[in-house]
Amino acid sequence: MHVARSELILGGQKSGKSRRAEGLAAAWLAGGGGRRALLVATGEAHDEEMRARIARHRRERALRVPGLETIEEPRDVAGALRRHGDARTLLVVDCLTLWLTHWRMPAAGAAAENHEENTAPAQDWQAQEALFMEALEQPPGPIVLVGNEIGLGVVPLGSEVRAFVDALGVLHQRAAAACERVTLMVAGLPVAVKGAP
Repeated sequence: MHVARSELILGGQKSGKSRRAEGLAAAWLAGGGGRRALLVATGEAHDEEMRARIARHRRERALRVPGLETIEEPRDVAGALRRHGDARTLLVVDCLTLWLTHWRMPAAGAAAENHEENTAPAQDWQAQEALFMEALEQPPGPIVLVGNEIGLGVVPLGSEVRAFVDALGVLHQRAAAACERVTLMVAGLPVAVKGAP
């Protein structure tokens, strides 16, 4: 499996997005030479089901790719890319969708903890997205981004959800333009959208 300078992996639920990202991390680590692979996990456990899901993912990931380290960073993804990126480290961000959710549709209580009273989440998000795109421009090492393609279904009824779907679509477009390779996962199979597979 060839590791590109940067790759955006899109797909629906259980399409194989994270497995592809893990495969790229394993291929990178197999190159030796003091290489590292680091997963920037954006998920947060706000309920028991999510806590169990995160714990299961950690266990399974440790078996599949033992050398893949993990840090949890639900909000400052751009900062994580700057702090941890170097020529010998592959960074996997999994996933862009949850990262956007924390900014645009924070869970109850999280908004009060993470936002100043007079700052709108959309304005905060615009600043974060700009920092993220800046970090993608000249990454010191390879970057793999994972995102859920949620814009293929019916149009959501609520204006807040429609705004979220639009914002995610824009984020995907901007990330795709910046990445060397874009892959769409369909039923566990990679479909090359941009760049050589």
